[in-house]
Amino acid sequence: MAAVTTATSAARRAGPPRSGAEIRAAFLEFYEQRGHKPIASASLIPEDPTVLLTIAGMLPFKPVFLGQQERPAPRATSSQKCIRTNDIENVGRTARHHTFFEMLGNFSFGDYFKEQAIAWAWELSTEVFGLSPQNLVVSVFREDDEAEAIWRDGVGVNPRRIIRMDEADNFWASGPTGPCGPCSEIYYDFKPELGDDGIDLEDDSRFIEFYNLVFMQYNRDAEGTLTPLANRNIDTGLGLERMAQILQGVPNNYETDLIYPLIETAAGLAGVDYKALDAKGQTSLKVIGDHSRAITQLIGDGVTASNLGRGYILRRLLRRVVRHGRLLGIDKPFLTAMGEASIALMASAYPQLLERREVILAELAREEARFLETLERGEKLLAEVLAAGPKQISGEQAFELYDTYGFPLELTEEIAEEHGLTVDLAGFEAAMEAQRQRAKAAAVSLDLTLQGAIEQMAAELDATAFKGYEALEHPSCVLALVVNGEPAERAVAGDSVQLVLDSTPFYGEGGGQVGDRGVLSGDGADGAGLIVAIEAVGRNRSVFVHSGRVERGQLAIGDLVTAQVDRACRRRAQANHTATHLLQAALKQVVDPGIGQAGSLVDFDRLRFDFHCPRAVTPAELEQIEALINGWIADAHTLEVQEMAIETAKAAGAVAMFGEKYADVVRVVDVPGVSMELCGGTHVANTAEIGLFKIVAESGVAAGIRRIEAVAGPAVLAYLNERDAVVKQLGERFKAQPAEIVERVAQLQDELKATGKALAAARGELALAKAAALVAQAEPLGATPAGEPFQRLVARLDGVEGAGLQSAAQGLADQLGDGAAVVLGGLPDPADLGKVILVAAFGKAVIGAGLQAGKFIGGVAKACGGGGGGRPNLAQAGGRDGAALDGALEQARTELQAALAG
Repeated sequence: MAAVTTATSAARRAGPPRSGAEIRAAFLEFYEQRGHKPIASASLIPEDPTVLLTIAGMLPFKPVFLGQQERPAPRATSSQKCIRTNDIENVGRTARHHTFFEMLGNFSFGDYFKEQAIAWAWELSTEVFGLSPQNLVVSVFREDDEAEAIWRDGVGVNPRRIIRMDEADNFWASGPTGPCGPCSEIYYDFKPELGDDGIDLEDDSRFIEFYNLVFMQYNRDAEGTLTPLANRNIDTGLGLERMAQILQGVPNNYETDLIYPLIETAAGLAGVDYKALDAKGQTSLKVIGDHSRAITQLIGDGVTASNLGRGYILRRLLRRVVRHGRLLGIDKPFLTAMGEASIALMASAYPQLLERREVILAELAREEARFLETLERGEKLLAEVLAAGPKQISGEQAFELYDTYGFPLELTEEIAEEHGLTVDLAGFEAAMEAQRQRAKAAAVSLDLTLQGAIEQMAAELDATAFKGYEALEHPSCVLALVVNGEPAERAVAGDSVQLVLDSTPFYGEGGGQVGDRGVLSGDGADGAGLIVAIEAVGRNRSVFVHSGRVERGQLAIGDLVTAQVDRACRRRAQANHTATHLLQAALKQVVDPGIGQAGSLVDFDRLRFDFHCPRAVTPAELEQIEALINGWIADAHTLEVQEMAIETAKAAGAVAMFGEKYADVVRVVDVPGVSMELCGGTHVANTAEIGLFKIVAESGVAAGIRRIEAVAGPAVLAYLNERDAVVKQLGERFKAQPAEIVERVAQLQDELKATGKALAAARGELALAKAAALVAQAEPLGATPAGEPFQRLVARLDGVEGAGLQSAAQGLADQLGDGAAVVLGGLPDPADLGKVILVAAFGKAVIGAGLQAGKFIGGVAKACGGGGGGRPNLAQAGGRDGAALDGALEQARTELQAALAG
């Protein structure tokens, strides 16, 4: 075993680390002293496009393990922040399930292997963290004799506390093919007094796995054959929260200093004591504590709430926090308070949270306000479900309320019970399980394999030399070719192709700018002349992939071709890209200097710019922005483009997109006195080349994200011509000059509104007129406390809408006095049997006799396949079966007879 360093000895004499910060520092220091390069935590937004979020400590090193990137050092160590949501329903219910967690790791890229990894893991666990060997159990893969021998003979672990496990537990694989290898795990035993017989590592009450060592030593092919890797790697992970639970002697991860301060904050907001709560209340506080860390870190890394991808994950976590807060009785907005507490708790380890504090708190406030409105909509949806008169609320309906509207199942059950209904809990659980399975399928596995011919091609080739800044025509050589999706040596006329050139003038899509179009020409493989139409150019690991179709001749690997960019398309893209830079500068000047880019699109005919802003840009501001940009265009600024060190660029004031990855040397595009940005796109040489700029639309695309769409250059003329044609058509239709069209449309709207009011009034008068003739049909029943008879009036009145029917029923009740019990039903459209309206109006004496209009009419409406309710004196219900209306009215007569006849 490696000798213990002086620093480690000092740490041991001072006692093992206890706080989360001390555990993290001790781990990183231990491995740094053993030649590991400390690597800062990567963003939760991974560079790997196949994974939504950083879900494992090794994910940032995936390209290194695959040999696609140079290793940062032979050995590395990190504390990587991670997010997993595939077991979200277990958060707060078990001792150690989390969404956000920190994975401490040490990595070897073809350097040391099993012996050192095992020895150091044991030394760290026992001598730095001070864990007794009597409390430790080790697992190894069932076939890994080598690892077992190292643990037993090299480290000295009791053989009875070395447990062999099957492939499902102790063999790591990135996917069906690719790098893989056995694992060895260290478990902490909370009950060593139970002895070494029959050890079951699945017993969560006794054992907790805290350190996993992956020995990446094989490559598995499509047939399942394992072959040794030339360079064997070590990938380990130690859960910070789990080690904190062990060293702090608390019953679960939530009660460690990494999370418990947030639980106390939430408990204070709810006015409760965590220790005094039942299991249900404690679970809600644990969920709030766990999720608050996750949402703060996600927003800090640039994620905004939405209904797609990682934005949906953020939104779901946010809403779970709010929902559990409501279950605890927190009836006011509280997410910003949790955000403040989360930042204070984690800022020492992640200082960027302080830099992003205002953005984090603003996003939390906006999304919480949005969700509280959504909860109200959920309550209305539940009311509609109840109005339909179901015998039971289905599992699918309850799950939609829960998942889409954040409506707690417990609240759905409570409201259903008030209406004499139940909820299909089995159906709800089935819908929940289906969602879990979808989440697991999308989030559990890390696929390190190369997918498809293009990825394979890109992995084997050097980066493409881009010549498009200097020239639009360039001689190139074909290095790789894919025909109709399959690798090929040759392509003929009619084939769809994807190809890679050694160098290219074609811009590959990136930084929001679309790829160039153009042609490849040459002699061709058969010498008869070649033309390939290039329709799009993308990038895959810095390799430019040209997609198109062979129009003439034959193309083969090794052919020399002339690559020609479509000059007109390039000019339009350049104009739009430079205009996008001017737009960002104008937004900062007119709206808010703190505005940051959230995405962009630079196409040949339009541009789109997304930016962080909590409010809409006003029409006056849009006019000012447009005028400012066109002024800069008219000023004919000459652009200055140069490469410089990124720190020099930032010091000079160059704007970088938040969350974007930049190299040490960057390209800076400067419009002197106006805009300076880091950008790899293509641009005009002088702003005058843009010609004209016109804003087309401004809208919101997500909470706190606005979008401006615009056109520049030749596209402005096409846009204006289209609008001019529309104005001419409207002028001809309204017989008005362009300046008079708006006034003419306003007049038509006023006329239509007046006509609608007159029609509604006429319908109301008709309903009252029809109802007046019904007074004579009132039937006396029993006697009121005042000695007057109850007056029962049940009648059918078709051709009247709901408001008219209510007015008619109220009018009849007023005429008949305190003993009135009026029930009217009808079909608004006699030809449509699918819509029934029922109304009840009861006088004071009827209400005093125990009848309420809302409950009464709701019960009657069930006969028509519907439901509803309202106030005790006046209520309306609906139904879907017009054929059953007469029967429902007869039921109303019978029930009133029984209740009022005395």
